[in-house]
Amino acid sequence: MELAYIPSPSSGVLYLGPVPLRGYAFCIIIGVFVAVWLGNKRWIARGGRAGTVADIAVWAVPFGLIGGRLYHVITDYQLYFSEGRDWVDAFKIWEGGLGIWGAIAFGALGAWIGCRRRGIPLPAYADAVAPGIALAQAIGRWGNWFNQELYGRATDLPWALEITSSTDGRVPGTYHPTFLYESLWCVGVALLVIWADRRFELGHGRAFALYVAGYCAGRFWIEYMRVDEAHHIFGLRLNNWTAVLVFLLAVLYIVLSARKRPGREDVVEPGTSGGEDGSDSDGAGAVEKGEEDAPSPKKGSEDSEVSEGSKDKDGAGSAKKS
Repeated sequence: MELAYIPSPSSGVLYLGPVPLRGYAFCIIIGVFVAVWLGNKRWIARGGRAGTVADIAVWAVPFGLIGGRLYHVITDYQLYFSEGRDWVDAFKIWEGGLGIWGAIAFGALGAWIGCRRRGIPLPAYADAVAPGIALAQAIGRWGNWFNQELYGRATDLPWALEITSSTDGRVPGTYHPTFLYESLWCVGVALLVIWADRRFELGHGRAFALYVAGYCAGRFWIEYMRVDEAHHIFGLRLNNWTAVLVFLLAVLYIVLSARKRPGREDVVEPGTSGGEDGSDSDGAGAVEKGEEDAPSPKKGSEDSEVSEGSKDKDGAGSAKKS
């Protein structure tokens, strides 16, 4: 008999009258707000303007949701297109099922479009939002708790997750809460990126690459614990191989980028000078230049007095000469 465990909600949906409020969707939405909020603070600290992160997120978030859903449906096609399944369920994103690999890839495409429209370098934007994305994942994973999905092997540990649902092949019992493991890991990755960025002044996409590498390292062992249906290659789940490949690419990028472009970008947004306070130097420079070009009151007064004196002297001389 288990002395303690993490209970699962009896339902992932609350109804506000006829309107369903789904826990999974709430977690995704809250995660997006946190990512934009933190990304905006970091963008301003790097010298960008307030609001730019949100403007580009208008492109990145929809692309990310589409990409995440596509990756999940393609890699788990049997859940939607096998015999006895309804393919319409592939569009029911609120029921769970987002692949982070597709979400990041398509989200980066959307961010690239938004950055290109604003004349902003994508690597600088990615560095600013990297910790926020990790925190968004940490929050979003709690959506899996609402849906009673993505748990690990059976266990009787005090922090075991109780599964009560028997739909879609689930077997009620207590299991490793892999959603919780990944959520905590993502919080750790966010803190790691923030610390490393301050300590080493990561730039040109290296903070984002560190987030990717850190997440992949954790996703590998967490994925290895999961027991939900998945495709296997040489004894490992597909997402294990994906994590290994993406981890190696991220580390390679960090090494090559550090050699080619050391340091951090001086200017991250057109019309700004960069810096920790995010001040716009163009306006300040114009004021300072105007102050320098304009004659000072004292100088103007002296020149006026000299002119008047010269005039008086010339007039007196002319009268005397006459």
